Amino acid sequence: MHRRSFLAGLVGAGAAPLVADAQQPAKAARVGMFLGTSPAVAAPNIEAFRHRLRELGYVEGQNIAIEYRFAEGGVAPLATFATELARLKVDVIVTWGTPAAKAAKNATTTIPIVMAAAFDPVGTGLVASLARPGGNVTGVTSGSLELSGKILELLKEVVPGVARVAVLWNSNNPALPLMLAETQVAARALRVHLQPLDVHDPNEFEGAFSAMTRERAGALLVLNEQLFLTHPERIADLAAKSRLPAMLNLPRFCGHLRSHESAGGVCHGQTEAAGVHEGV
Repeated sequence: MHRRSFLAGLVGAGAAPLVADAQQPAKAARVGMFLGTSPAVAAPNIEAFRHRLRELGYVEGQNIAIEYRFAEGGVAPLATFATELARLKVDVIVTWGTPAAKAAKNATTTIPIVMAAAFDPVGTGLVASLARPGGNVTGVTSGSLELSGKILELLKEVVPGVARVAVLWNSNNPALPLMLAETQVAARALRVHLQPLDVHDPNEFEGAFSAMTRERAGALLVLNEQLFLTHPERIADLAAKSRLPAMLNLPRFCGHLRSHESAGGVCHGQTEAAGVHEGV
């Protein structure tokens, strides 16, 4: 899905109830927004969000105020952000990623929550069902369990002889155990052995790559998660140093890894068609 179209739909669905308030200029709408990644990584998403708001008649600093929070790839700050925004009594909370949506749901049962890039909202307990979500959470999901297995199939196609694939994942994200389980199902069908490496912090990247080298991994699959999308260059540098073909759902990761090809780095990155890049 194209990012601008995705966010246009998000704002159209999530902010429509505020249109009536726009007829009362004395009261500015307040949006609380928090993301698991950094301002730099989130910049294109936020600009698309602002653009759609302007199309709906909302201009930041005039008739709408947005409270931003960025977790810089961490999960721990999200609960604090959600509590802060709930105490501010914003009109709506917008989140990116599954952990952020979960934190918002835990913080309030009354403020509307619009989630973006949340993975399997039923499986992760965000909504009761897609047809009847219930509660105060709505929004857009960024993928399905089936896609997790397909990504490993793509990696196997571009590295046909690979028998052992290292997988970077983060157990702090409630979506990733589901993704990893589906990837393991695909691995058995493809006769590929997975080496899951649970990473919670950027300081753990080097240790994870050392483990890949010791176990002679033939390729690397990085699950789509805010921590990894916040540090794609760091992961690309380590993959190039380890001479590992690597896949991450972010185009600039591929571009950065390709810059190392003279030193032996090889990139097999996913394209825009593979999914949105906000991270789950």
